Amino acid sequence: MNSATTASRYSSTAIGLHWVLALAIIGSFSFGLYMPDLPVSPQRLRYYNYHKWAGACILALSALRLLWRLTHRPPADLPMPAWQQRAAHATHQLLYVLFFAVPLVGWAYSSAAGYPVVVFGVLPLPDFVPVDKDLAALIKPFHKYLAFTMAALVLVHVAGALKHHFLDRDGLLARMWPAGTRKDFV
Repeated sequence: MNSATTASRYSSTAIGLHWVLALAIIGSFSFGLYMPDLPVSPQRLRYYNYHKWAGACILALSALRLLWRLTHRPPADLPMPAWQQRAAHATHQLLYVLFFAVPLVGWAYSSAAGYPVVVFGVLPLPDFVPVDKDLAALIKPFHKYLAFTMAALVLVHVAGALKHHFLDRDGLLARMWPAGTRKDFV
């Protein structure tokens, strides 16, 4: 890794928040794909509760990440064509919007459907909207559509990072990789 790459790394806190949030989102999305086909059972109900807990944690992590981002400057952009910088910034901004929109819409659906969110089985969250079955039916597909939109943007984000790593070899991916995990990363 060259000194320019080292000087332009994200902070350990930013890296930690990035990877914990990434794992939580991938896990919650995967679980969200798995759950609907399960037969009605206590286990399915438990899985939906786990999914809601994950959503509440993702919402909290997203707030922490946004607060960190707003109070700590990221490294300078690496030299790249202007369209790539605009695409990267737009993707990041949309991801931040979806970090909040997906769990909030899920919470709204759960509230409207009359299913309370009780994080870890001990912390009841207030209803986000009043119980209204018609509203729940209206909201439900938006949680799915937003989640799939976020999944698509995550794939674009990963593809861009891999392109910079393997084709451009510009050290971009190493900026968000935990320090010391691989000395020969770049």
